Amino acid sequence: MQLHLTEDAWAALQASLYEHDDRLERREDGQTYTPDERVDVWVLSAHAEAMYSQDIDPEVWDTLADLEMEAESEEDAWRLIRDFYLERGNVLVSIGDGAGEDREEWIFSEGLTTRLKIASFAS
Repeated sequence: MQLHLTEDAWAALQASLYEHDDRLERREDGQTYTPDERVDVWVLSAHAEAMYSQDIDPEVWDTLADLEMEAESEEDAWRLIRDFYLERGNVLVSIGDGAGEDREEWIFSEGLTTRLKIASFAS
């Protein structure tokens, strides 16, 4: 499954989340959350299966090595990683226009995607 989020929707998704005891959850109206429960891309990255992000070093080569695969280029490596996770039921979330250096793609488990209702932010 693939979802597309605008950059504003991506920011709104992050703002709607909090992390407590290493578990991501959606914020609820009327509840109070401590500053250490705030979710930014660094916190969110700990819950992703893989990512190709401009905000965080994607470590494409390390991820590819973990999967015991090889590739000639970073683009090929990311394609292999993406295919590996998508074949196993994970969800690819593309952010923004995805062109050139602004490419932003994150892979989350289907369970996390469903629990956090990420599709509700998709365009």
